[in-house]
Amino acid sequence: MSGGDGRKTARNRIKPSTSTVSGEDHRELRNRKGLRKERGKDQLRILDVNFVLLGFIIVTSFVALLFVFRSVQFYDGDDQLPRVITPFPGPKITDLEMFQGEQKESLYWGTYRPHVYFGVRSRTPESLVAGLMWLGIKDGRYFMRHVCQDADELQTYGWNKHNGRDYGHQVLIDHGMTLTTSFLKSKVNGSGYGGDWAVQVGVQSEKLSEDMPDVAHIFFYVADEGQNALSLGRSVSEIYEKSLLAFGSRADVGGWELHLKSMDSFEVHHVGLKTPHIHNLSDLVQGILGVQVRNFGHLELPDTSDDSPNILVYQISARTPFRADIAFVTGTDIDEDRVEGRVESLTSTSLTSQLHKKEKEFDDKFKKIFNPSDKLDSESEEVSKAAVGNLLGGIGYFYGQSKILFPQPTKHRSDGDSILYWPAELYTAVPSRPFFPRGFLWDEGFHQLLIWRWDTYISMDIIGHWLDLMNIDGWIPREQILGAEALSKVPDEFVTQRPSNGNPPTLFLVLQDLVCGMKRDKFSATESKDISAFFERSFGRLEAWFQWFNTTQSGKHTSSYYWHGRKESQAIFELNPKTLSSGLDDYPRASHPTDEERHLDLRCWMLLAADCMHSISEQLVEKKESRKAYKETAKLLADFDLLNKMHFDKDYGAYFDYGNHTEKVRLRRQLVEKNGNQPPSLELVREVLEEPVLRLVPHVGYVSLFPFISKIIPSKSWILEKQLDIISNTSTLWTNYGLRSLSKTSSMYIKRNTEHDPPYWRGPIWMNMNYLILSSLHHYSKEEGPYRERAETIYNELRGNLVRNVMKNFKQTGYLWEQYDQKKGIGKGAHPFTGWTSLVVLIMAESYSEC
Repeated sequence: MSGGDGRKTARNRIKPSTSTVSGEDHRELRNRKGLRKERGKDQLRILDVNFVLLGFIIVTSFVALLFVFRSVQFYDGDDQLPRVITPFPGPKITDLEMFQGEQKESLYWGTYRPHVYFGVRSRTPESLVAGLMWLGIKDGRYFMRHVCQDADELQTYGWNKHNGRDYGHQVLIDHGMTLTTSFLKSKVNGSGYGGDWAVQVGVQSEKLSEDMPDVAHIFFYVADEGQNALSLGRSVSEIYEKSLLAFGSRADVGGWELHLKSMDSFEVHHVGLKTPHIHNLSDLVQGILGVQVRNFGHLELPDTSDDSPNILVYQISARTPFRADIAFVTGTDIDEDRVEGRVESLTSTSLTSQLHKKEKEFDDKFKKIFNPSDKLDSESEEVSKAAVGNLLGGIGYFYGQSKILFPQPTKHRSDGDSILYWPAELYTAVPSRPFFPRGFLWDEGFHQLLIWRWDTYISMDIIGHWLDLMNIDGWIPREQILGAEALSKVPDEFVTQRPSNGNPPTLFLVLQDLVCGMKRDKFSATESKDISAFFERSFGRLEAWFQWFNTTQSGKHTSSYYWHGRKESQAIFELNPKTLSSGLDDYPRASHPTDEERHLDLRCWMLLAADCMHSISEQLVEKKESRKAYKETAKLLADFDLLNKMHFDKDYGAYFDYGNHTEKVRLRRQLVEKNGNQPPSLELVREVLEEPVLRLVPHVGYVSLFPFISKIIPSKSWILEKQLDIISNTSTLWTNYGLRSLSKTSSMYIKRNTEHDPPYWRGPIWMNMNYLILSSLHHYSKEEGPYRERAETIYNELRGNLVRNVMKNFKQTGYLWEQYDQKKGIGKGAHPFTGWTSLVVLIMAESYSEC
């Protein structure tokens, strides 16, 4: 990854070591007649512009000109911002009435800090934040646990249940110690804005050895991001009589108090700190404990405080098992007389009773939405609930400024060749709490396929936040690293975003589901009205987004597209230049990037976008011109004959990318000269043994199936049979654990792209693509045609393989994984990875798009 692109590379920099896959025998594709022949006649036929193409050019050019004209009008004066950091000139989606009032307040507090094992904050900049730390024991030594990280080697952790709003239950197992955290929100008379919340922490431990202490140490803290001073309770030594830990006042919630209640015996110690750096709090506390042990022999916080501290940390030490209830109440400056009663209602048996009630509500809602009774056994159902819970519990709130590549001189430059985006907020799900606790644009569309089914308003709120990040050109930064806590997880060289690069517009998957649901009367009258209002407000941004793709990512030939951002300059060190903006990173494309490329997957994403825009415009009365334009664009991109002329290889019976390509490349170790006074070094450098030619790129894999995924292929076409052959053939994509990302016949199968870059999308099994392929198999199994029964058979076998393997891995490891090994089915990559891997829930429920 360069300049913030490619999360795999960033992950490898964060994680000290990554699992690698051993190579296996590779078989090059047989050279076929026609692949290297001059295809001049075919190209002339492809470029032959008929009336449909002419209409496409006229319509899209007209829309693009209107878009540019509107953008130019937005500028005025000498102090104009560079376009790349100029916000889209339109009302924000998140300002819609449906996201204000009760909806906004109900989501104010939440577990919106996914990068820590347990954390609470509000959806506002400079929030009051709270969190949990504890001392874990490994090999007889204490280690501070706080930020989710693989190095902690927890046996399992994650939200077993979470409704995304006011309830969650989490289990964490750490080398013989089991912690549970249960979160509850409450809004009653007298509460301040956003209401009150409580967390119940339970601790149990096994006596693994005689020298292992049976006293556990947990640390609960409250901190103010705005560095406002916090006040200590009257005396934590009087905690049994006076449960008050801390108090303060904020403009958003008024007066507030933090209370601790427990029926068990415990000690409480504290420290108050004044520092703007909350993201490294665990290091600060661990350092303080180290000093205490060295100086006094006590593993206790010093019971001291800086003047006007903005962080208060409380150490709760007790013999296990024990339970502690922590209640946060607001509006205490207005309704002081009722504070004690509200604290009682959020602790002890009252809290336990409310948590049980919320748990039952979660179970009932899960059953209603995903109807698992006739499809899942009890064990699979529990894993499904954990997948839903951890996806919803992993939703975060972030605020900050993205760093954008901008080499031109300007007074707005931040440092180097970068410029800062405007300060912005983002409410979003995240792929993985330890590795990717931030927003990823192409992941988010897959997340929302599940979330909209659970809570349509949360889903629209999240999509609205993403679309509100759009600039005047219709570009959205693909990776969002907002705020100090998010930045602390990402190496500096991967932070900067490139405005020339996009990401698959997967949000259209969700929008298409919503508009289809409206057509089928799947929503209540109120929901349909709000969804229509959402589409009305977001339509201008969606048009700008579509036109950004349609102009900046367009190819040389009408109806062709290619992912910009492939680097010819880096090709010398890569076996195949990565296509990071596609989301498929190292999936093999043309060996030599040029503007002659045609990327099959992007063409199909554009078909989805155009078709969705047409469907949305049909719901909007005043969008007749747009409706016609998008209908014509979708019709063009769905043209089966044109698709086949541009991407289909009749000899192989498969769809491919097109570009300047040769198969004869390899990496060899050579002496490479360095800049400056650095001595030369031996490095793997690419050798090209044959001149590349313009041709179809003969690599069968996920990209080859995009026309099948897009359902472009007629149900009676012989090409559909060829697609089913590719899917079901064990020599290409089929395994007993799911479909591998790249065929065993590919020359790039399981090959490293660089010396330090193991294969990523060159064999392993990915849940998001398997879900899309299953969705299409399900579709073709219902369509009349000669291949209906075969599609159904393959669908059932593939679905069974995926579900069984995910369940097996979860039972063995306690986690959902980023990807799964194509040889043994074992989980690989980041874990827990409850992002798009949670789509296994929809696979179990057989819940697919009905469009």
